[in-house]
Amino acid sequence: MAQWDRLRQLPIAYRQQLHELYDRDALPMDVRHYLAPWIEKQEWQRAARDHAFAMVLFQVLLENLDIQHSRFVQEESFLLQHNIRRYKQNFQRYVDDPCALATTILWFLEKEKEILESAELAEKVQLLQVEPEAMETSSQQDLERKLAGLRNEVQCMEHTIICLEEQQDEFDFKFQTQKLEAVVDEARKKEQIKALQLLVNKLNNCRKSTLSGLNDILDRIQDIIDVLVKKELVEWQRRQQKACIGAPDNVCLDQLEKWFSCVAVCLFQVWEFLTKLEELVGKVSYENDPVKVQNPTLQKRVDTLLRDLLKSSFVVETQPSMPQGKGSLVLRTNVQFSVKARLLVKFPELNHSMKVDVSMDKEAPQIKGYRRFNVLGTKIKALNMAESTNGGMVADFRHLTLKEQKSGGGGKGVSDISLSVTEELHIIYFNTVFELKGFSVELQASTLPVVIISNSSQQQSAWASVLWFNMLSQDPKDVMFFANTPAATWPQFGEMLSWQFLSATKRGLDDTQLEMIANKLFGKKPNYDSCTVPWSKFTKENTPDTFWVWFDGILMMVKTYLEDLWRDGLIMGFVTKGKEKSLLKKKKRGTFLLRFSESVIGGITFSWVEITVTGEPDVKTVQPFTKVDLSQIPFHEIIRNYQILEAENVPENPLLYLYPDTPKDKAFGKYYTEKSGEDSPYIKYIKTKLVFVSKENTLEARSPMPSDMAQGEGLEPMNGLCGEAAVLEQDGDLYPLTPPLESYDPDPMMNGSVEDPEPPQDLLMYLNNPNLFDNDLLQDDQSLPDFSLQGFNCLLPQSCGSFP
Repeated sequence: MAQWDRLRQLPIAYRQQLHELYDRDALPMDVRHYLAPWIEKQEWQRAARDHAFAMVLFQVLLENLDIQHSRFVQEESFLLQHNIRRYKQNFQRYVDDPCALATTILWFLEKEKEILESAELAEKVQLLQVEPEAMETSSQQDLERKLAGLRNEVQCMEHTIICLEEQQDEFDFKFQTQKLEAVVDEARKKEQIKALQLLVNKLNNCRKSTLSGLNDILDRIQDIIDVLVKKELVEWQRRQQKACIGAPDNVCLDQLEKWFSCVAVCLFQVWEFLTKLEELVGKVSYENDPVKVQNPTLQKRVDTLLRDLLKSSFVVETQPSMPQGKGSLVLRTNVQFSVKARLLVKFPELNHSMKVDVSMDKEAPQIKGYRRFNVLGTKIKALNMAESTNGGMVADFRHLTLKEQKSGGGGKGVSDISLSVTEELHIIYFNTVFELKGFSVELQASTLPVVIISNSSQQQSAWASVLWFNMLSQDPKDVMFFANTPAATWPQFGEMLSWQFLSATKRGLDDTQLEMIANKLFGKKPNYDSCTVPWSKFTKENTPDTFWVWFDGILMMVKTYLEDLWRDGLIMGFVTKGKEKSLLKKKKRGTFLLRFSESVIGGITFSWVEITVTGEPDVKTVQPFTKVDLSQIPFHEIIRNYQILEAENVPENPLLYLYPDTPKDKAFGKYYTEKSGEDSPYIKYIKTKLVFVSKENTLEARSPMPSDMAQGEGLEPMNGLCGEAAVLEQDGDLYPLTPPLESYDPDPMMNGSVEDPEPPQDLLMYLNNPNLFDNDLLQDDQSLPDFSLQGFNCLLPQSCGSFP
């Protein structure tokens, strides 16, 4: 298929590139279309070098245009007749230089091939189902088209400048020749002057056309820079903010670097065009020369556009972070941190030539007690392509530290606003100078605000500040953000919480889990989108066990001990006790689920359903396991080997089906150790069993979570499990054991305290080791505090008798 026919069948995005390519008079699209077969068969590359051959093709081209004109006359296509006649007249300018025409047509054919190759590559990618790293939006596709059009315009302008220089040389040669000739004949002299005047007029029109074209190019560049700086770069900065707090956003700078570099190259080419015009004016000028009038204005405009583009192109690619930190943007004094700056305008000739200097808080706010810091370490590095994995111009600072300045208290003019250490925000700056082809401009980049601590105990609170700022702030330099901290809407807040799990475990929070959290914060509502979470509720209420401490405790536990189980969706996690009860009571005996504790920081527990003698469902819960337990026994092994004794003293694992109905071994089997029974490395712990002998008794307890009551899920008097006889089995003998009931801390999410319930006198426990489980208790419902298996942490190997 002919090249032109293939181009016409391309998708609309590529046809748009074709329209932009032919948006000029150098080779009109009508001529390309109607003479397509003939144009594609000619040896334009040879014609570009061979004047005689080029002249032949030039004459044939004009003849073909005549043929087309005659055809349109017969068809009475008035508009096409007019266009073809005008195109033929325009081509007459190549009569003295047909090689230039051949070069022009060859250039257009090569550009067409590039469009075809791009379309074919995209089609192959789609067939192979290879998705690009970042899905292009329609606006980005539009930007790509604009950049392609800009490159074409600049290349055409380069050809125009060459033609202008040749035209000027022709005039200058004839003018100098006429000056040297002593023409006596006045008529001939007037004829020569007239011919020179025609050449001057032609040169003047060409200069005006060139200046107009340059102005149009700068308009295009201005439009593209506005999109790059005010839209694409701003969106990237926002994505980087969110990525710093766990969002899975794409923050790769390669595409932006390609766009910025393309515009910068085009601007420097325009800058060179204007320099060339100045050079031409120096050789030949005349009264009312348009270059002398317009060139300074155009030069000033180019300088402004270059300055704006370059100042925006210097960014911080990787925000400051410590090797062992909780996250980026939390730094500790006297501890090394790394940070990377990048120049998005890539000129290989500047490799290792631009020095970058690091400084701190150039315009620190006048706040009482606000600390100042010095940056220590290797503070000056050169932008280079060696330290970048993708060849970008970067300065990678890996060994910087901060040291607090010793300064007195607040002085005159200092604000009375007081911020805590972890609410102080500081900015690190990077400065360099861009110099190329005689153009120079100072550049500065800055990090997102960092929180600087002096003790690791401040890290959790500092990370909370980083989360809040980057979740809400649209101004990356607002160091006074916490002087008047805004509240977060629930959609913003819930999304941020989900990001924490997503970044730590590769699995975020689902809608059900987020709804439970919203339920605890705001009570039962049909919709939470209009609810807001103030900064104080996030980190300051109910200190030291604030909402953030509670949530982060769970996150750290999951990341450290339960990541695989969480990622596989085996942990329901965030679910209230009331919801848990309603879910389990509808299920068959032995169905259990795993949830995070509402009252124990960093705790996880499981509940299961039993069927009473009367056929009623009965939900039982074990007191939460914490990192102290999980650091010694994997949670899946606890679930695998957990047992209780029924009334007949037969040991049995009550955990049979993971909610909703997955057999336990099918859900957790892939995590089990190969050994089991006596050979299991955990047997010395797991063979300790809780045994319950049923006896009716009642026990009232107050809910530690007032929000549950508001939802109708509060605790109420109910039958508790009590031990009629709980015994210790040792060497095959049974011994009674009566432990006291544990007390529990108040829920970190709500104000108020929890009253310790009085222990039921008849509640006993059956254990393998009486010295280690004297505080453990099993409960049958949410009305009882969870019972503890903390003895798992410190059990020593015991000889275990068998059950009778």
